[in-house]
Amino acid sequence: QVQLVESGGGLVQAGGSLRLTCAASGRTFSSYGMGWFRQTPGKEREFVAAITRSGGNTQYADSVKGRFTISRDNAKNTVYLQMNSLKPEDTAGYYCAGDPIFVRLPQSKAAYWGQGTQVTVSS
Repeated sequence: QVQLVESGGGLVQAGGSLRLTCAASGRTFSSYGMGWFRQTPGKEREFVAAITRSGGNTQYADSVKGRFTISRDNAKNTVYLQMNSLKPEDTAGYYCAGDPIFVRLPQSKAAYWGQGTQVTVSS
């Protein structure tokens, strides 16, 4: 019974920063790779970033590479997404997700999904 709850979204100006947090329930958090995804109504879900269960490896979409950083704290059952140099095209609902098979995450496939948090970047 894993639950993922995102927070930290909001409205920022272009060039600003936000830090998203994903809090997970349960004792099995460390057994999952975790990822962040985003989606705009009418568009397909887009992979943003992923991190392995131990936090030793990360992967990013080309569109956010160099601007976003994913991290995790398994002791706190928490995953973070630091977003810098935000652009209007980053506007979307952001979702965290987990899956025991890391390679599935860049394919937008995951076993558990949160409800999302809205990020809006104004020009």
